[in-house]
Amino acid sequence: MKRVIVGLSGGVDSSVAAYLLKEQGYEVIGLFMKNWHDDSVTISNECPWLEDSNDALLVAEKLGIPFQTVDLSEQYKERIVDYMFAEYERGRTPNPDVLCNREIKFDVFMKIALSLGADYVATGHYCRKNTLINAAGQEVHQLLTGKDNNKDQSYFLCQLSQDQLSKALFPIGELTKPEVREIAAKLDLITAEKKDSQGLCFIGKVRLPEFLQQQLKPKEGIIYEIPVNNEVYNRPVPTFNNVEERLAFEAADIQYQPEMGKKVGTHQGAHYFTIGQRKGLNVGGTKEALFIIATDVQTNSIYTGQGNLHPGLYKKALKIQPDEIHWIREDMRLNAGETLEVMVRIRYRQPLQKAVLHQFDDALYISFDEPQSAITQGQFAAWHIGEELIGSGVIS
Repeated sequence: MKRVIVGLSGGVDSSVAAYLLKEQGYEVIGLFMKNWHDDSVTISNECPWLEDSNDALLVAEKLGIPFQTVDLSEQYKERIVDYMFAEYERGRTPNPDVLCNREIKFDVFMKIALSLGADYVATGHYCRKNTLINAAGQEVHQLLTGKDNNKDQSYFLCQLSQDQLSKALFPIGELTKPEVREIAAKLDLITAEKKDSQGLCFIGKVRLPEFLQQQLKPKEGIIYEIPVNNEVYNRPVPTFNNVEERLAFEAADIQYQPEMGKKVGTHQGAHYFTIGQRKGLNVGGTKEALFIIATDVQTNSIYTGQGNLHPGLYKKALKIQPDEIHWIREDMRLNAGETLEVMVRIRYRQPLQKAVLHQFDDALYISFDEPQSAITQGQFAAWHIGEELIGSGVIS
């Protein structure tokens, strides 16, 4: 009998995943991950990990499976929290959930599971896996979108490797969220009506500015507003010698200067803010809402524009550095000079966008059919062909 260790999070999705695996004849063990927690920056007084751990234990007892808790707070702080601080300090916006899956659930946690004799690790992600044999006769694992379009979580797994996928199971990938809740209700599981967790992966709901202020000290700076008709948006397009030059131009950030706009307010640190952000600026009196179009951590300046159609929010292309390119399907990796038509998303739940990958020696460029709003450094771009997510990279 194959042994599966389920990451029981205390939520409904992993609870039903454990049940389905048991029904399929696996030997199932529930393992709860205690990750980094800081009471000083959580929004509510409750202790989320303790409550979740208790719920996971009750689910395991109900299903009649063994249960253990494993403390990964040290590795989590080192690999996720410290990474987040470093990225925000650079003026980038990281995605801790993608990192958590790559570094914690499918690395540290998976190694612990394998040391306990597991053949597989299972999670409650809404995605699917398929295995096929390629032309060279090798096994290739595909990461496919979940059947529930509203809940598809393949984006969060966009950094997984073939090795990690080979040992992963996603039992609820063929189900919709209502179907998962229905199964949990029929089993009378304590998690059946439990709300989905919000906030950072396994930290719970935190106030991001307070969280970042632990290491990134507040520093007053100026908020500038750049008008829609600024000449920077009507700059002449230069003549390009080749496609790479054109893509580099389209992917480049505009270098804003204070004299391009007017001062409209102050802030407590450019590193607390991100491109496309609307809330938290505390600037009133404008006809349309102000959106952040650029931050400069060197000068501690924030540049904004009125309305979600402001030209400063949009770009036609993005760039990924060579060491930040990741292929789930290594057999589909592009060589320099090659292109590939794909569908891309640059944030979770964004509808897939038509685009072309252009691989060069010193970078991968993604060129979109339609200009994209709020392309943000530090976030992940993930590319698909059909239902399959084949690769991803950190936007630079």
